[in-house]
Amino acid sequence: MKTPMHMAKEKDTATIGFPYVLEKDQQAVALKKMQELQSSMRSLVVMLENCTKCGNCAKQCHSYLGTEDYYNIPAARAELMGGIYKRYFTWMGRTFAQLTGAGDFDTETLSKWLTYFYQCNLCRRCARFCPFGIDTAEVTIAARHILSELGIMPKFIQGIVANLKKTGNNMGLPKAAILDCAEFLEAEMLEETGLEIKIPLDKPNSDILYIPSSTDFFVNSDTMIGVAKLFYHLGVNWTLSSEILEAANFGLLFNLNVMRDHNQRLKKVANQVGAKLVIQGECGHGWRAAKMYTEGSSGPVSFGLIHILDYCAQHLDQLPLQKLPMRVTLHDPCNYARAGEIIEQPRAILRVCVAEFVEMTPAREDNFCCGGGSGILMDEMMDIRMKLGKKKAEQIRALGKLDYVIAPCASCKAQIPQLLKYYGMNELSTSGVMDLVGKAIILQKK
Repeated sequence: MKTPMHMAKEKDTATIGFPYVLEKDQQAVALKKMQELQSSMRSLVVMLENCTKCGNCAKQCHSYLGTEDYYNIPAARAELMGGIYKRYFTWMGRTFAQLTGAGDFDTETLSKWLTYFYQCNLCRRCARFCPFGIDTAEVTIAARHILSELGIMPKFIQGIVANLKKTGNNMGLPKAAILDCAEFLEAEMLEETGLEIKIPLDKPNSDILYIPSSTDFFVNSDTMIGVAKLFYHLGVNWTLSSEILEAANFGLLFNLNVMRDHNQRLKKVANQVGAKLVIQGECGHGWRAAKMYTEGSSGPVSFGLIHILDYCAQHLDQLPLQKLPMRVTLHDPCNYARAGEIIEQPRAILRVCVAEFVEMTPAREDNFCCGGGSGILMDEMMDIRMKLGKKKAEQIRALGKLDYVIAPCASCKAQIPQLLKYYGMNELSTSGVMDLVGKAIILQKK
C-alpha cells in the first residue's frame, strides 16, 4: 500500500538564492556539530531513528500542501538529516553506505538543506498528528544551527541578529529614535483621549518590564498603544528598555547560542530596572523562547514571566471595555497554540471587545500556520511564502465577510496582509489583539 509520502512527486531542488559549494573542512565541522547535537539533544536522535515514513504528516503540513514538493513532506525533510546521521553515525551506514542508501554530506546535500530547512515554518503541526509524536521542527532547528555554525544563513537573518546585538532591537534603531517614537505615540494618545498616557523608557525601580516586538513599537504601533492604555488604566509601574526592545528571539530559529545570548540579555535588563515581572509582547517564537528557555539558558531568574495576552485576560474584570461593531476571526500563531499555552486568553479578550467573534476551521492547536514564521519573511522568498500560506488563505476565505483577521504575532502581522492581497481578499484588515483592546477601552483621567 502506498502512503502519501510514497505517492508524492519529487521535484527539482531549487536553492532559493543560496549558491554555496561545500568545502571539505566545512564537512568536518558539520559532522562535528551533528555529533555535539547527538549528545546534547537526545530527542533529536530519537526522532531521526524512529520515523517510519508512514506519510501521515504530508496531509497535515501546509508547506507540502502549498508547494506539493516531496521534500516539504516533514518526514522527507527530516530524512535529509536522517540520511546523514545514518551514513556517519551508525555502524551499518559507515560499513555499508551504498547498501543502506545513506548519502554523503556533500554540495548536493547542502543545497537541499538550505532550500528545504528554510521552507519549514517550525509550526510543529506535524508533531500534533504524528502517531509517534515526532517533532520534525526540532530537526529543522538542529539543521539550521549546523548551517549557521558553518557561517551559512540568509542575509535577512544575519542583518536582524547584527541589529539585535548592537541595539537590542531587530530594526537597529538607537535610543534617540526610540525616545522620539515614544513621544510621538504619547502625543497620538493625548490627541485621541485628552489624557497624558506615558510610555516610559529605562525607568529605574519599575515593577514591570514590558518587551514588545520592535515592529509593534515602530510599525504596528496600535499594538503598543493598546498596551500603554492597559497599563495606564491599571495604574502599574512599568517601563520599556532601550537595551531590549525586542520580544523576538531569532536565535531559536537558526542558532541556539544566539538564542541563549538574547535570553541572558532579558535577564540582565530585568535585574537592572528591578522588575518583579517581565511581560512579553505579541511575538510567537519570542514567547516560546522566553517561556521555555530563559531559565534553562541563564539559570534561575528573580522575576515572573508572562505574556501580555495572559496578563490582559487576567485583568479583564477590571477593564471598562465596549464592544466594537466588528466581525473578526483569530489566527492562532503556531508558537502560542502548540508551544506557548496562549489559546483561550485571546479568545476571552476578543469576546468582550467585538460584537462577533468567529472561529477558523481548524483552530487552536490544530490551526494551520500562516507561512511566514521561522525567519523566512524575506522578499526573495515571497513566491514560496504565498504557497506556504495557501491553507491559511483558504481558512480565512471560508468565513465569508470579515472586518479583521486578528494575528497576535509580529511575523503573522507581516505575512497575512500579503496573503490577503495575493489571494484577492485585500479589503480585510489585520491587527493584533492588543490593538482592539486599545480601541475598546474607555479611559478616565487619573
